[in-house]
Amino acid sequence: MVAVEDGGAIEVGERIPKEARRILHSLASEWSDVADSRDLEVVQLKGAMTNEVFQINWRVEGRRERKVLVRIYGEGVDVFFDRADEIRTFEFVSRHGQGPRLLGRFTNGRVEEFIHARTLSAADLRDPEISALLASKLREFHDLDMPGSKKVNLWDRLRNWLKTARGLCSSQEIEEFHLDTLDEEINTVEKLLSRDGQRRGFCHNDLQYGNIMMDEETRQITIIDYEYAGFNPVPYDIANHFCEMAADYHTDTPHVLDYSKYPDVEERKKFVEIYLKSAGEEPTKEELENLLDSIEQYTLASHLLWGLWGIISEKVNEIDFDYMEYARQRFQQYWLKKPSIFGIKASLLNKADDDSHV
Repeated sequence: MVAVEDGGAIEVGERIPKEARRILHSLASEWSDVADSRDLEVVQLKGAMTNEVFQINWRVEGRRERKVLVRIYGEGVDVFFDRADEIRTFEFVSRHGQGPRLLGRFTNGRVEEFIHARTLSAADLRDPEISALLASKLREFHDLDMPGSKKVNLWDRLRNWLKTARGLCSSQEIEEFHLDTLDEEINTVEKLLSRDGQRRGFCHNDLQYGNIMMDEETRQITIIDYEYAGFNPVPYDIANHFCEMAADYHTDTPHVLDYSKYPDVEERKKFVEIYLKSAGEEPTKEELENLLDSIEQYTLASHLLWGLWGIISEKVNEIDFDYMEYARQRFQQYWLKKPSIFGIKASLLNKADDDSHV
């Protein structure tokens, strides 16, 4: 997850592995406007919670500095995703003009093209114009015809992360987060949400503001960072994006979530209308309402998933972030929202079953 730079340069030898430095020197040596490939500046970017990300700058006379990104994979985060799959996704998305180019790989990271655009802020997600641009871009992303399996990965991921969390937690933590019975919750949520047959798409699955960039001149949106990407129900990806509006990872307490910032009905409706119309569709009122309802229901799956992510991250990741408190907030939202969402969904299902027997 990439956000904004902290403004402080650090010595290259402190954090950048030798393998990565060789790649950087080789790249810069091919640029005729860079006088000294070894005369580079390293700036760590803030807001990263899975990897460490660094901006590398070379000075160039009379023009913009040459820049690339170095991404160093976080310790232990391979429990969340298959790194080889993530690299294949990165390369595929790049070939289709949807993200930065891969410039080099080393043992525990990679070098990426620097996109000359700004990373969005938490406030940007509430900007109607930016939100509209993102809705259209997300539809484009969902329509990518990725090679390989089109199987939904949400439910397997939830069960795998639950198993991992149980193996890492103390008995007190298992009791606090109800990890011993959470498989029943996952089964129930899957049963209630999977009967609708929603459209599947290639989903980002982590669409927080730090993974979205915008060129101020062209207003072009670029979605970056695909560690968690894969095929899922489209309403899940949109639900996850809406949940991320409660977060601001650039405060003194980046783990604290404010759910009063969750988009209201009108904001959600506008986003979904633009999303559907961007592909040339003219959705009916029923189609629009059904998708909006599904999105709200899938917020439950989002809370469960990122709650488990927080628990596991606390055990395997050394990045300075209160993962466990973040997890508590996500689970609190799950238990808070479950009764109303389950009640509405269950009543609709029961009505449908009754009608089918008439």
